[in-house]
Amino acid sequence: MKIHKIAIVTFFAGISGVFAQKKDEDLGSEVVNIVQPYTPSVSDAYKIKETPVIEEDKQQEKKPIEYNIFSFPVASTFSPAKGKAAAVDKEAREKLFNNYATLGIGNYGTINAELFVTQPLEDNQYVGGLLRHLSSQGGIDGVVLDDNYSVTGIDLTYGVRDKEFTWNADLGYQRQVNNWYGIFYPGDALGEGVIDYPAGQIPNIQDPKQTYSTAYVGGRITTRDGFFHDMEIKYKRFWDGYDSAENRFFITPSVDIPISDMKIKFDFIADYVGGEFGRDAINEYSHFNLGVQPSFLYQDGDLSAQFGAGLFYNMGKMSGVSDNNFYIYPQIKVSYKIVGDLLGAYAGAEGGLKQNSYADFVDDNPFVMPALYILPTDNKYDIYVGLKGKIANPVSFNLRAGYKNEGDHAFFGTSWLENYTLPDFSGVDPYLFGNSFYLVYGDLKTFSFSGDLKADFSKTVRFGINATYNSYTTNFDKAWNLPQITAGANIDVDITEKWFAGANLFFVGERDNFVTTLDGTPPYSVKLDSYFDLNANVGYKYNERLTGFLKLNNITGQNYEKWYNFPVQGFQFMLGASYKFNF
Repeated sequence: MKIHKIAIVTFFAGISGVFAQKKDEDLGSEVVNIVQPYTPSVSDAYKIKETPVIEEDKQQEKKPIEYNIFSFPVASTFSPAKGKAAAVDKEAREKLFNNYATLGIGNYGTINAELFVTQPLEDNQYVGGLLRHLSSQGGIDGVVLDDNYSVTGIDLTYGVRDKEFTWNADLGYQRQVNNWYGIFYPGDALGEGVIDYPAGQIPNIQDPKQTYSTAYVGGRITTRDGFFHDMEIKYKRFWDGYDSAENRFFITPSVDIPISDMKIKFDFIADYVGGEFGRDAINEYSHFNLGVQPSFLYQDGDLSAQFGAGLFYNMGKMSGVSDNNFYIYPQIKVSYKIVGDLLGAYAGAEGGLKQNSYADFVDDNPFVMPALYILPTDNKYDIYVGLKGKIANPVSFNLRAGYKNEGDHAFFGTSWLENYTLPDFSGVDPYLFGNSFYLVYGDLKTFSFSGDLKADFSKTVRFGINATYNSYTTNFDKAWNLPQITAGANIDVDITEKWFAGANLFFVGERDNFVTTLDGTPPYSVKLDSYFDLNANVGYKYNERLTGFLKLNNITGQNYEKWYNFPVQGFQFMLGASYKFNF
């Protein structure tokens, strides 16, 4: 209804408008020109005279503004000039030779000769051999017995180098001759001199010669892939000129098993030694060591650690009496790079059962008597810490401190007959006049500190120095024949392309020797003086094949005693040459 009322009102309003216009006069027409539409300005608006106060519980944080760079490639027409390498003087590449021969002759009638030959075969195979000889006619001051010596040997090898493995088989023989020339001075209870009376008074020790012979066969195999790592096997027969003989056989396989970030390693050991001494009432011995050394190798960045243990079982027999024992040893090694390759620390605790043999003792001291008591040495543990690194790029160092505990350590001692001034010595062996060494076993604890320094000042100068200090604790009065201090130094210099030279010096501190008699005289000890030995050499390369050399040994000419009552040769020189060749 409201809509209809509005329409009626509108209708009548329109009609009234019509009548009104007709009633009024005609107003005419007027043109209105609109110049510009109305545009309000700020001044026309109503302004708030007061700034409102905004109250907020929390101040709005400013949004950080981030700037981004939109990069796009720009074509470049720049073409740099090609660089040109500077001229470098190339050193002539040294030619390598497979074979060499060396011969040297010196005073004391000394001869040193070596011949090394190797020949590659098909399918990565090769054969090789080394023939060596060193001898001297003696002539040590104050010694009236024969003091000549000689060592002659030959070593042969056949091998294969393949991508997956390498192996070689070895065969060799050596003959060594020594003399028990260190006899006590008559009537000198401490034996602090060398015999000095006519040889006719000692008829049965005119030939104090001992001969050692060694024959061996063995081999080694190493793989590059797979869990089997390597294995060494060797059999050695050793005998002397007094009806003594010894057999040695060992095999040492090694297995690696990688697991995740670790590697498990197993080292197996089977080591047998057995023999007899023809001049000893207690003459038969045998020791069979069976061992396994499992370990875990872990590496993480600069840390490398190996944790394991050694388990050994020894089956021993001396003159028919058996003695079996079981041993457990630590096998721990840890190293950490403190500053990359510049500084590193290492530590460890290791042990093991050392198999001793007649042949090994002869290598240490060729003047032993052919009547020894052979036992293995129980290396209970060797705990050590060290620091190694580089002082500068060419200078490296290694410092080490350790504490070692050994059971049944073998010490050398001297035994002699006091009543040897008789005119006839029929039936007396020539090594029973204080001129040979026997073995005595005991416990030994050693604290040691050592350090060495090596420096390659340039390609032409190389230098090294080392020193070791030992402090011993044993169940004997002294640690027989063990020095407390040892030191050494060496230098090698390439003077020119043709000339080179070198020198080395070593020092051995005082030692104490244990002396017993066969006539009931109480045993006593004798102190051996410290000594140093200075050696030098100079060489000239005539060409790439031929090189001449001069060697000087014991330059100071000291007749020092390395072993009690066994002075060494004085000043020695040797002149010789070496020749390289290929077939």
